[in-house]
Amino acid sequence: MKKIRNISVPVLGGSLDLTVNVAGQGDPLVFLHSAGGFYWDDFLDGLADNYTVYAPYFPGTVPGKPNEIDMIENLWDAVLAYDDLLEGLGLTKTVLIGHSFGGLMACELAAQRRAGIQKLILIAPIGLWREDSPYTVADWCAVGSDELMDVLFYQVDEPRVRARMTMPEDEHEAALAQVNFIWTLGCTAKVIWPIPDKGLNKRIHRISAPSLVVWGENDLLIPPVYAEEFGQKIPTAEVFIIPECGHEPPLEQTDILSARVASFLST
Repeated sequence: MKKIRNISVPVLGGSLDLTVNVAGQGDPLVFLHSAGGFYWDDFLDGLADNYTVYAPYFPGTVPGKPNEIDMIENLWDAVLAYDDLLEGLGLTKTVLIGHSFGGLMACELAAQRRAGIQKLILIAPIGLWREDSPYTVADWCAVGSDELMDVLFYQVDEPRVRARMTMPEDEHEAALAQVNFIWTLGCTAKVIWPIPDKGLNKRIHRISAPSLVVWGENDLLIPPVYAEEFGQKIPTAEVFIIPECGHEPPLEQTDILSARVASFLST
């Protein structure tokens, strides 16, 4: 695994500092994590072979800094915070990748900062809504850990999945990890509850960066029908469906995802 360093970048007029995980070398690539929180995995580690990866924590999810979420009142606050982050990092051009909740944030940022996004990669993003294919945050925030595994993953026994989802053996540490996970869900849900349709449909046409939409064929959290929705609404998008994969391609099908992303970024 690459050596990761943390930097702090002031945003929203200095009222909030975003903590950013940085690793690798090369051209910039920004990764926005899912509602479950930030973690460094083999997918990001592979990207860091060729890019300088910037992976910010969503406000309130930084270990030891839960109250940072108080500065984010709505989705637009979060979008502007990330927009300020790119300014603060001096990234006039960057690749942008977002997963699930981070996919929504990446879409909003790409629609807002049209000239600054070189390429956009969305992994099972939220943000669009169909009445015939509903999903809600409540459906998965309220389930137990075993049921959550079945909702998020198609290959629950994949070693990367088990490594990510296995709680610490120590009872106190396990309880603390569970509390932190619930808090993280609460922080991200603050800007999307109860239905994560906050008007992206009115802005998504503004995305001009070449885009790749990736979806697990067996995603039970966000129905794969949304892959075509995003593919149709983003003028420059192409869609890639991964078989035998749920909502977490970076963990379940790391090699397939990494190869497709590398191909997309090289063209």
